[in-house]
Amino acid sequence: MAKSGLAARLYRGEADLNIVGKRKLWFGVAGALVLIAVLSFALNGFKLGIEFAGGNSFQVPASVGTLERAEQTVDDVLAAEAPGVEVVTAQKVGSTSGETYEMRTGQLTPEQAEAAKAAMAERFGIQTDEISGSQVSEAWGSQVTSRAFLGLLIFIAVVSVYLVLRFEWRMAVAAIVSLLTNLILTAGIYSLVGFEVTPSTIIGFLTILGFALYDVVVVFDKVQENTRGITANNNVTYGEASNLALNQSLMRSLNTSVVALLPVGGLLFIGAGLLGAGTLKDLGLVLFVGMAVAFLTSIVLATPLLVLLKNQDPRISAHNKRVLSRRAAIARGEVTPKGAPRPAADDDQPIDPDAAALAGAAPKVGARPAAKRPSGARGSRPAGGGGNRPGSGKRR
Repeated sequence: MAKSGLAARLYRGEADLNIVGKRKLWFGVAGALVLIAVLSFALNGFKLGIEFAGGNSFQVPASVGTLERAEQTVDDVLAAEAPGVEVVTAQKVGSTSGETYEMRTGQLTPEQAEAAKAAMAERFGIQTDEISGSQVSEAWGSQVTSRAFLGLLIFIAVVSVYLVLRFEWRMAVAAIVSLLTNLILTAGIYSLVGFEVTPSTIIGFLTILGFALYDVVVVFDKVQENTRGITANNNVTYGEASNLALNQSLMRSLNTSVVALLPVGGLLFIGAGLLGAGTLKDLGLVLFVGMAVAFLTSIVLATPLLVLLKNQDPRISAHNKRVLSRRAAIARGEVTPKGAPRPAADDDQPIDPDAAALAGAAPKVGARPAAKRPSGARGSRPAGGGGNRPGSGKRR
């Protein structure tokens, strides 16, 4: 006997979750989250790394003590040599010469940087040449940002052309809106939580674009399959057929997302968290957040938005009205579920509206269409002879 749990029904595509039917709820939630993200952009801004904001970087050997002690020492030195400048980030990094602590600070003049370096060497009890330092101009970060935006625009343009050629313009619009929502929400999480934005973050943002579109294309391909020639069928609306496609591809999307998030989670939590590989944190964080948000937007936003756009099409709108009118007629008992007029009879039993509505409802997952009976099969006799009718013999 087949299992009837939610996981088993999801696997078979029979969960019958009404995702498209609740599109107003999903649109409201998505709109509220986008509003919160935009407000966070305006009020909190982003915590920019020194590659974008400009600043200095100092690397000291990890042998000087713990990371917390090294950070506190550098903060004390900066307070004395360059008041108002402090450590922005501190992390442990590995190199061929051994592990070091990288301290990123605000912008320092060359004289302040040399004085701070000498004071650090004195406090740590090491030679000055054991501390390396570098300065990054914010102009470099601006150049990276402009090129990233240019790459994003080119990507969206190419993907839009592909989606229009592969599907249609409405699917292209729904997919791009879902993609942009994913980017805004991911950036909003960065702004709200205060994650540092580095070049690795920008690379991660560009990486999740392909993943965000993959799930959408898979679902849209199933929607196109389910809705092909739908106007010739008066049993199901476009929204119901699209919702069926979502249920049928939901488990596949979930499996893809989980399989993709596992290695990224390992990169983030094990590599950056347990092993202390700080250079992996920025890339792993944006990939993890972006992929998780991409799964949600591809399910609860892309397809419901597509249905909303398709319902504006006069052909689809007229088809939906025919389906709903037919169901209403069945519920009133004016027609049978097969569409023939109901014969009048004096001893007719009252019709159960719920049963009649169910008879004209959209077919469930896995349901097979009823085979049509050949014309003339209902008790009709052949038009020609062939029967044993009296007097049908040949006259001589």
